[in-house]
Amino acid sequence: MTDATRRHGDYTGLAQDYDRFRPGYALSPLKALLALLDKPVADVDAADVGAGTGIWTRILAGQGLRSLTAVEPNDDMRRVGRDSSAGLSIEWRAGQGEATGLTDGSRDLVTMASSFHWVDYDAGMSEFRRILRPGGRFAALWNPRLIEASPIQVDIENHLSQLCPGMKRVSSGRSGLTDHLTDRLAATPGFSDVVYMEARDVMTRTPEEYLGAWRSVNDVQVQLGPERFEEFLGYAAERIRGCAMIETVYLTRLWTVRRD
Repeated sequence: MTDATRRHGDYTGLAQDYDRFRPGYALSPLKALLALLDKPVADVDAADVGAGTGIWTRILAGQGLRSLTAVEPNDDMRRVGRDSSAGLSIEWRAGQGEATGLTDGSRDLVTMASSFHWVDYDAGMSEFRRILRPGGRFAALWNPRLIEASPIQVDIENHLSQLCPGMKRVSSGRSGLTDHLTDRLAATPGFSDVVYMEARDVMTRTPEEYLGAWRSVNDVQVQLGPERFEEFLGYAAERIRGCAMIETVYLTRLWTVRRD
């Protein structure tokens, strides 16, 4: 797929950069999430839906779950994820949030990491209720940057806004869907006990890693188009020229709700 034909949510051709340069997630919200389940971690059957290349999936795999399935609709992302997870007890399969292909009542935990915004909310929640056991939990999480902590990154974001006034960041974990997610989850039939948690991680990244993360971002590329996107990357590269490392604060923001 060329940049000119790239569509929202289609990560074909971005998987290698996504897996190599996207940051992970803070571990403490996951520990708290697992503590909310009504069974030992070693007895938990989990599914990570919209797993991408498995960045969050591999973190889940390190917790000693009984079983873990990664569900991902994009062939390119799923292929890279399977390769990157070689040797781990993760079953990879094609599927999406509205139609996972998993059997009824087969999971104690269903997660979507930086992907729930791509799913039709009502259809997705209905599907998660179907595959969760009573008392099981669904969790949606994101790891947005706290850019206001870095003047350089604020300047780069401002330049992005100038290149594309009115840009809508589809995948941001600090806007859009997340603005009212607590209330929406609380009002969803078949679910209760909404819990929100947040943790901060400070990461230092090389210029290559910083720019590589931008190259993995779908919504910016779609809205800018190939020429303006390359112009944006050039501006960002110039802005961080001379920086040995770029310090970035990431927020892991996690919402979870229990299936009745």
